Parts: sequence; structure tokens; C-alpha cells
Amino acid sequence: MPRLLPVIVWLDLRFQRLTRGRFGLPDLGGLPNLLMTVPGRRSGIPRSTPLLCVPHEGRFLIAGSNWGQPSEPMWVRNLEAAGAGELRFKGRTHRFTARRLTGGDEVRVWMDRPGSSRRTSSAGKVRDLDIVYEDEALIVVNKPAGVLAVPLERRADATSVYDQIEAHFRPRGKRRPFVVHRIDRDTSGLVVFAKNVHAQDRLKLQFKRREPERIYLAVVYGEPSPPHGTWHDTLVWDQRALIQKQTHPGDPRGKEAIADYRVVESFDGASLIEVRLRTGKRNQIRLQARLRGHTLVGEERYVFGPQTLRPIAFGRQALHAARLEFAHPDDGRALVFEAPLPADFADLIERLRRR
Repeated sequence: MPRLLPVIVWLDLRFQRLTRGRFGLPDLGGLPNLLMTVPGRRSGIPRSTPLLCVPHEGRFLIAGSNWGQPSEPMWVRNLEAAGAGELRFKGRTHRFTARRLTGGDEVRVWMDRPGSSRRTSSAGKVRDLDIVYEDEALIVVNKPAGVLAVPLERRADATSVYDQIEAHFRPRGKRRPFVVHRIDRDTSGLVVFAKNVHAQDRLKLQFKRREPERIYLAVVYGEPSPPHGTWHDTLVWDQRALIQKQTHPGDPRGKEAIADYRVVESFDGASLIEVRLRTGKRNQIRLQARLRGHTLVGEERYVFGPQTLRPIAFGRQALHAARLEFAHPDDGRALVFEAPLPADFADLIERLRRR
């Protein structure tokens, strides 16, 4: 029989987020840290009680009888703060979410983040990292096009800014960054990561409340009319096709997507526009521009009609996260960052001016 290992998971009857060390959680040699919770205060289980699980080939058998109350419903949450990676439960993969458990359920956990097992040069990662700002609470980087913001399981061999920051942190004794938001792989520009859970929570709350100012520059086909205005749509993410789609306002799956735009410069058959996001949905600008007949130059996913309708050559979607403003998570002071146009984007604009 496999050996039972204690203090792999902890109970927290108040449903508060746990971080390493709050209850003296030891280093278990890379084992994932999961938080088990039992709803209610009448379960009779002391707070911070270590649970016994049977580890076997990356799986953890949840033995309800170990608690003396096998019928008590339990929950498992994958903690982003503890670096547990992804959680697979009943044949489905879940990211940083809560799932109900009962005695005998089996939970499988990726011991590392997807893609983190590949061998790459840490020196190369750090050398390529364009740090715009860094302090004890956060780091802001200027992400180049073609680089993921965070690793993806389906692109395990792809470079990510997350990995670069992790390599940057390593000599300084820090484990990893904490994700706040992200931008598309082929979009260039500003991204902020937190350095601790406290900063992450406060920054993510700002984004949830739509407080940060996020301004993008994009080159689109045609000229939006009127030259300034607001795009307001209801979007739904298609998990199978991995694309954003428009839906009707009454769709319970739909999410509000709002952005303000203005035309900065007009060219022959194209325009440079500035877009200020009010919401931050995945691929939002790319789809909202397309819905109005102004596909981004270089766009390959959100397009319509034959390629002859998109004659301008560009190796990616022409989208750049140019400005980012938010409040510092510790003292509330305003932080404002700007990223200059990358060389390929600036070259595109010069080509369009000469047409």
C-alpha cells in the first residue's frame, strides 16, 4: 500500500486564500499545494488540519473516511499563488477554480506549469527581456510580438515572457511572477506581473473594476466612420474553436465588450487607430474591428472574404499595447508606462505613408 503523506493539503474553514508559510506548509519536494475546504463551521474539523492523501503517479486519492465524516461535501481549489499548475478532475482540466469533491474522488495535478519542463537557456531568456519598470511589488515588461505572455499547454515549446521573468527572478531568490493580465502572442507591448499574492490580488481587482487605462495602437483596413466613437458588443468565447464570437445581449454566456477608438492617421486603404479598452476580453480589439469591416492588417483569424481584400503584407496582426496606467498596489500612486512602436510596426506605417 502506498505510504500516506500528511500535510499535502490543508483545511481552511473560512475560505480564505492560503499562501506558502501561513500555516508553516513545508516544502514537499515540488508536490503541488492544493487547498481543501469543507463548507460551514459545524464540520467539527479543526482549522488547519492536515489531511491524509494517497499520492500515486501524480494522483491524489481523496479519502473521505479520513475525516471521520465521509458524507461531508468537500471542495478543491487549485491555487495560482502556490504554483500548482493545472488541475484535472473527472476527465476535465480546470484552471484555478473550485470543484466539489467527495470521498473516493481522484484528482490529478500537473506537477509543473505546462511547458516548464523544456530546456532553454536562462541567460537567453533574461537577455531578451525588456523590463520597463520593476520594484518590490511588480514588474512591467514590453513584450515583443511572437512571444507568449504566459505558457500554454498546447504550445509547450513556445517562449513566454513568464518564463523570461522567472529566469530573471531566479538569481534573486524569487520563485516566479504572478499573472495579472495578458496580451496575445502576436500583439506587442506592455504587460504587468506581480511579485507576490498581495500585489496580484490588488492589481487584478483594479482590472476587474476596469480602472487601469489600456491604450492600443492598431492598423486596420479602411477608415472607421465616424473618426471616433465607441464599440459595444456582446462576445462569447468558443472553447472548441479557440476564437471569440459575437452573440446577442441576452445570451447567458455572453460578456460585455466595450472599447473607445479614434482615427490617428489615414492612409490609402488603411488607418492607424488608437483603441482604449474599457473591458479586456480575449482578442477583443481584433474581433470588434472586424465586426465593423475594419480587419486588422496582418490578421489571420478574424477575417472575412478572399485574401485579395487584405493586400497589405505584414507578418502578424498590427496591434501594439502602447500605454498602461494603473495604481500601485502598495501605496496607490499612479503609474504610467508607454512602449514605443516596435520596428516592424513603425516600418509598416512608413510603408503606408509612401503608398
